[in-house]
Amino acid sequence: MIHTELVSLNLLLVLHVVCPSTYTGQQQWPVPYRRFDRRPAADSYCEAFYPFCPTGDRDGHIPYMRDTDVISVYRLQTPVWEFKYGDLLGKFHIMHDAIGFSSADTGANYTMEWYELFQLGNCTFPHLRPNVYTPFWCNQGAACFFEGIDDLHWSQNGTLEKIGEITGSQFNDMALWVQDDNETGIYYETWKVRSDPSPNATVWFESYDCSQFVHRTYRKLTELGAKLSSRSQTNYTKIYLYSGEPTFLGNDSAIFGQPALKNLAEEIRKFYHTFRPHQSFFDLAISLVEAYKKVVLDKSFYLYYNFEYWHLPMKSPYMQIIYEEVPLP
Repeated sequence: MIHTELVSLNLLLVLHVVCPSTYTGQQQWPVPYRRFDRRPAADSYCEAFYPFCPTGDRDGHIPYMRDTDVISVYRLQTPVWEFKYGDLLGKFHIMHDAIGFSSADTGANYTMEWYELFQLGNCTFPHLRPNVYTPFWCNQGAACFFEGIDDLHWSQNGTLEKIGEITGSQFNDMALWVQDDNETGIYYETWKVRSDPSPNATVWFESYDCSQFVHRTYRKLTELGAKLSSRSQTNYTKIYLYSGEPTFLGNDSAIFGQPALKNLAEEIRKFYHTFRPHQSFFDLAISLVEAYKKVVLDKSFYLYYNFEYWHLPMKSPYMQIIYEEVPLP
């Protein structure tokens, strides 16, 4: 019988294709997600196998609606990579989330989603380039807004459900908020890290992914006066890591630019080498064993959050993919 932790790590490997900060006083948990003044240009080294937002505006620009328009709001959900694997990942409840809109005035439909610029693996693990000592991350995520709702795509193996209506004025206010959110929240974070699976567990780090964007947007619409409701249970995919209290290690320059921390730098590089992209089947099998050893036996994980490194002392059940309910606001 396959060990449950080994199954989880196998799913993890399937998902990947590919001045020092100081913390003083009482540490805040979960660690706040860091916002930025503006989104930087993506590095040319990062190249998506599947182009980001191919039919939409890469900067997330959203059309203006007449104030008196009535806009229907839709909850959209489908298995991750359905275009490639059908409903396979849906069987493991690994789902992608988005929001749909439909204008009563024009009849036009729109889809809005937030996801990785360079695929999930590049957001979850770095590249280790031959001539660059510091791990290199392609971890930007962004909003994509485009015309049309692919009804079959969202409804065949997932969800396409109207959950409310808003005015054109509320839509325009939401659009301004989305553009600010998109400009200041620039990086994708796969993991949600908790102390244990119990309801009262401490959350060390929150994820920042497609479902979190959907939750933020629903909350903003509610603030603007929208009434949202669903006839079905509103579940979302979360990928959890379980650990004891994390230890802050430092940022790139602190760890990889200081000779005194060479051993730590090498350990972090060795850890991420296990999850490197574009491995052969043979190397992948070896990496799976190495990942099991590091995470389950050595109980160790290095997390990159807010462009800084933390060490997680891992605890059973180590990792879980959970399809949990998050009620509409």
